[in-house]
Amino acid sequence: MNYDQFNQFCGAFPATSHVVQWGDAHVWKVGGKVFAIGGWGREKNLPAYTFKTSPLNFDFLSDQPGYIPAPYFANRGMKWIQQVDTAGDLDEELQYYLTESYRLVALGLSKRKRDELGIQVAAIPERK
Repeated sequence: MNYDQFNQFCGAFPATSHVVQWGDAHVWKVGGKVFAIGGWGREKNLPAYTFKTSPLNFDFLSDQPGYIPAPYFANRGMKWIQQVDTAGDLDEELQYYLTESYRLVALGLSKRKRDELGIQVAAIPERK
């Protein structure tokens, strides 16, 4: 997945916003809260994607090839993972984890905030 595909995928979720910040990273938010970051790879010319996970997925992915605990997040105790193998073999997995990250962050918003944004709990993407 390249950055254009990443941005298109993340932009399809309801009530999201996109900003380029933190050293030209593509940052996706829902309700002002980050759910996905495209950038910060070990090598500047290769993409890397960072997303929030459940504690179980964090433990699982931390030991899987192509994934690392996310720099700047995981070392602060947050359950964020970075996909560093972006050759295309893990694109389907990445889409699943980006969807899950959006869901986790959106569900973490207050009911009032979700109502303001027009996000219905039933409309939040379910796990596939």
